[in-house]
Amino acid sequence: MTHLKPGDDAPNFSGKDQNGNTISLNDYKGKKVVMYFYPKDDTPGCTAQACNLRDNYSELQSAGYNIIGVSADKEAKHQKFIEKYDLPFPLIADTEKEIIQSFGVWGKKKFMGREFDGIHRETFVINEAGKIDKVIDKVKTKDHTAQILEQ
Repeated sequence: MTHLKPGDDAPNFSGKDQNGNTISLNDYKGKKVVMYFYPKDDTPGCTAQACNLRDNYSELQSAGYNIIGVSADKEAKHQKFIEKYDLPFPLIADTEKEIIQSFGVWGKKKFMGREFDGIHRETFVINEAGKIDKVIDKVKTKDHTAQILEQ
């Protein structure tokens, strides 16, 4: 697993969102981006995290942030997740795990005593110059916006 840290250049990425549109880091030059990686659409923790970002979306926008979610789910699953919870931001369908691996969030996980490979729930706050300002690796799903906004 790559361990990106504050000050590192954010990996340049390109992926398809829920509508099949290509999104890349180049689209956000000169803008602040919150890239959040999560394991799976429509699961309790991932839903709590997405809804926290949705409920505080205007506050995040006021602070200048663009939100992008990334998981290995397919575009159609992302679309259902967005419609079900009225999410106002795009979700990238990284089915080949290229973006996930470039940000170093794929690796060994433990759940209920079982070990397996999966996506680690991590968030990267990227500044206008494309540098990582903050890495949040202990995400509080129900209070994630506060973690992003705290200095």
